[in-house]
Amino acid sequence: MNTNARRTALRLVLVATAAASLAACASRPKPAPAAPPPPPPPPVAEAPPPPAPVGETVLPGSERDFVINAGDRVYFDFDSYDIRSDAQPVLDAQAAWLQRYTSVMVRIEGNADERGTREYNLALGSRRANSVKEFLTSHGVAADRIETISYGKEMPIDPGTTEEAFAKNRNAHTAITSGSR
Repeated sequence: MNTNARRTALRLVLVATAAASLAACASRPKPAPAAPPPPPPPPVAEAPPPPAPVGETVLPGSERDFVINAGDRVYFDFDSYDIRSDAQPVLDAQAAWLQRYTSVMVRIEGNADERGTREYNLALGSRRANSVKEFLTSHGVAADRIETISYGKEMPIDPGTTEEAFAKNRNAHTAITSGSR
């Protein structure tokens, strides 16, 4: 092979190599990723039963009967454990209900707002629970059916820091512990 032919062959090889290099570096559109599969449908959960219609009767002697027909919470003034006048009808109704259903046991839960120390509010909650217990026992409910506990400021109804929130949190809650239907 002569020199010209070698040069021509070399040029052809170089051109072919350059073309192959350019072809290898050429950008090609990347394939679009496959669409993710649709999420599985949420599990079917049973919805809680709707509240009873207004006209529907409530099972006598049940917790719901107690809450609806007697009321389960009374409120206190700031820094006080005296039974307020607006709490007396609720406590009268609780006493009557508890006299009707003599197997029911209750727990009076005393609560306070967030102001004051933990210890002070536990003591105040205890005095509030005991005030309610004394009211109920003075109206014919046997003392051995009533236990008391103080949650102080540990279990607020309303976590807010307004006077309205504080007023909600100063309460005694009567919870049925056993014997209801």
